This record gives sequence, structure tokens and C-alpha cells, in this order.
Amino acid sequence: MAGSSLLVLIDDIATVLDDVSVMTKVAAKKTAGVLGDDLALNAQQVTGVRAEREIPVVWAVAKGSFLNKLILVPAALLISAFIPWAVTPLLMVGGAFLCFEGFEKLAHKFLHSKEEDQAEHVALTEAVADPAVDLVAFEQDKIKGAVRTDFILSAEIIAITLGTVADAPLTQQIIVLSGIAIVMTIGVYGLVAGIVKLDDLGLWLTQKASSAAKAIGNGILRAAPYMMKSLSVIGTAAMFLVGGGILVHGVAPLHHAIEAFSEGRGGVLTSTLLNAGGGIVAGAAVLAVVALIGKLWRAVRS
Repeated sequence: MAGSSLLVLIDDIATVLDDVSVMTKVAAKKTAGVLGDDLALNAQQVTGVRAEREIPVVWAVAKGSFLNKLILVPAALLISAFIPWAVTPLLMVGGAFLCFEGFEKLAHKFLHSKEEDQAEHVALTEAVADPAVDLVAFEQDKIKGAVRTDFILSAEIIAITLGTVADAPLTQQIIVLSGIAIVMTIGVYGLVAGIVKLDDLGLWLTQKASSAAKAIGNGILRAAPYMMKSLSVIGTAAMFLVGGGILVHGVAPLHHAIEAFSEGRGGVLTSTLLNAGGGIVAGAAVLAVVALIGKLWRAVRS
């Protein structure tokens, strides 16, 4: 009897681990869009920090990210346990925010000239180079801004993951949510640390005697800025894909209409592009509402 009970326990554990593995893979795929944007945003957050302080700043933000998830994961579990009906609305809010953030980036790109962006970059560089500037306060401001950004993106990741495991037993929810939180944090900030030190690696290689090392170093120095731009573009596109997908799936008639239209017209690719299109429209609508509210608020205050 004891032997059979042990076998049943082992079988149950194996089943749970298998379910957790499958759900974690699904959740990781769904949160990949947020992850791409997370990488781009957090790598940009340390722009302007002196080279020898880049890694300490990234580490400080990573610790803030762990603290964010230490708050968000229990909150998500409480929501799932006591108000599970709130999961879908939270996903819709997260999807709308993703689309809004993506469209705001597009609007900033097209509404601001290169001269304005370059002037902002020059002002930042001069501020860092100025010996009168309090670098400790400057770093703390950078860190606080990055942690605030991380909190929003982490909330999106946790909300999407919660939607994936909402119907699973509590044990599996805890394992999947905690696993995604840990893996995403280590993955994001490990890659961010690598990205911000790419130029240092390239410079170090160019100083080597080997012509091959110099060639690789020069290639890294040339490629690093383009990689950052690519991350930003991919992250923005992923925001519309993921956010639009969440919103479309939350509106059943629209979801079914897109699926029916896509059959025989490209299938998954067509439905994905239509989801992204819906995300762009939703982002534009949310940005317009936010801008209107901001304008009314400024008028009231004045």
C-alpha cells in the first residue's frame, strides 16, 4: 500500500511538473513581446551613465525588478484566488497599455524632429560630463526611472502569465508565476548588462595585437548602435502584436470575425497582422483619450 501510494505521489509530481513545463512555455511565448520591449527600454535607461558605473546601475535596477515581482506575484495569486473574474479585465487593461505605449513611441518618432532628439542627447551628455553635477543623484534618478518602467512591464508580464494559468491549481500557478518572474528578470537584466557593455568589449578587442580581434572589435562597435535600434523596433512591433492579440481575444465577435476572414487568406499570418492592426487602432484611441484628459486637466489647473 505504501509502495503504491509512493508511485501515485511520484506520478502526480511528474504530471504537475509536465503541466508546469507546458504552461511556462506558453506563458514565455506570450510574454516575449513585453520582454523585447523590456530589453530595449531598460538598456536605454542606463544611457548617459559613465562606463564604470553601468553594471552597478543595471544591478541596482535588477534588484528593484525582483522587489517589483515580489509584490506583483502574490497580488496576482490573490486576484486569481478571490476575484478570478478580474483576470480578463486586467489582461485587457494590460493589452490596451501595451498598444498605447507602442503608439506613443510611433507618435514621438514622427512628431519630434531629429534635431530635438539630438539636442536632448547632447544636453544629457554634457550634464554627465559636468563635474558640478551630483552623479550619485543622477544615478539614483536613472535607477528610480528604470524601476518604475520595470514595474509596469513586470505587471504586464505577470498579468499575461496569470491569464495563461488562471484555471490551473494553486500550486501550478505559484510555480509558473514565480518561475516566469525569476527567469524573465535574470534574462532581461543579464542581456541588458551584456548590451550596455558591448561597446567596451568592442573597444577592448580593437586594442589587441591580433588583426582578427581588431576586426571583430570594429564590427561590434559598428553593429552595437544598430542592434539597439533593432531592439527598439522589434519591441514596438511586439507590443502591437501582443497587445492587439490580447484585446482581440477579449472581444469574442471580433476574434471570430478575424479568424473567419483569415481562413484561406494566409491563416495565422493574416490573423496576426490583423491583431497588430487592431493594436495600432487601439493604441491611437487610448493616446487620443489620454491627450484629451491631459489637456482638460491642464485647463482646469490653470
